[in-house]
Amino acid sequence: MAEYICPHCKKPVYDDEALLCLYCGENLERGIGTLGKMKYSSHWIIFAGVVLFVILSFVLLICF
Repeated sequence: MAEYICPHCKKPVYDDEALLCLYCGENLERGIGTLGKMKYSSHWIIFAGVVLFVILSFVLLICF
């Protein structure tokens, strides 16, 4: 298990998935990761809208 030092209180945090320090509660300033970037990106919303439009177009083409 890797040790991570809190940039605010300088105490070690041993939880690999922790985003907040267990001692002072401050942000550990770790990277969000791929899924987190997709979740908060405006490109993800545009991509989801295009996919939804294509699926609805396909369904309408098949039905009529």
